[in-house]
Amino acid sequence: MTNKDDVVFGAIRQVPNLRSELADTLIAQIEAGVLKPGQRLPTEQAIVQATGVSRTIVREALATLRAKGLIATRQGLGAFVSTHPTPRSFTIPPDQLESIDEIQRVLELRMGIECEAASLAAMRRTPEDIETIQGSLDALDRAIDEGGYGAQEDYAFHRSILVATHNPYYSRLFDTFGSSMVPRQWARLDRMTATERKRHAARMRREHHAIFAAIRDGNETAARRAIRAHLARSAARFEEMREQLSTP
Repeated sequence: MTNKDDVVFGAIRQVPNLRSELADTLIAQIEAGVLKPGQRLPTEQAIVQATGVSRTIVREALATLRAKGLIATRQGLGAFVSTHPTPRSFTIPPDQLESIDEIQRVLELRMGIECEAASLAAMRRTPEDIETIQGSLDALDRAIDEGGYGAQEDYAFHRSILVATHNPYYSRLFDTFGSSMVPRQWARLDRMTATERKRHAARMRREHHAIFAAIRDGNETAARRAIRAHLARSAARFEEMREQLSTP
């Protein structure tokens, strides 16, 4: 590598053996202009040394960038940043949510989106919207009562609120992320006692019903407050889980 390349790639933080994290780091550098159009990337071995990940992960990350049109490989010369890189589409694949830190980041994103959406829904909802949200809430209640995770029902409930904003970009954004926005695989209901599961179900019901009531009543402030409280409590539960996992 040249000294310039040392500066660029020396800034990459150490990451676990996850292709997505290394790819995201490189993509961010391309989008920020740190890696400029036409610039040659260091060799695979140089990236391995800079990042601490395996050569296999480096190759997979570079393959991801090639598939997105962000880099191109020239025979015998190496990989170069594309002269006209195509825009990157943002997704959150479920298999990326492998840590509590990632879950917390998704919850922060949801707060930014859903608090404003709940307020808009309270202001703009129609009788048909209220009926749809109520139906999603009833389905979620049934799923929880039957001892399930209610992941799909929970997703449908939150999505119905976004639809009620009558701003299609909200629901389209949620659809882009898919069920990753409601990462219920970490709920771990199977590890709860019967009493804990009952308490969890009651809390979930209260929180969702408070959100629905505020939107139904057209109370923008209460709707925003209710959904923020719901997501903040979820974040707090994950923080408790982190502490439990770190306890010997």
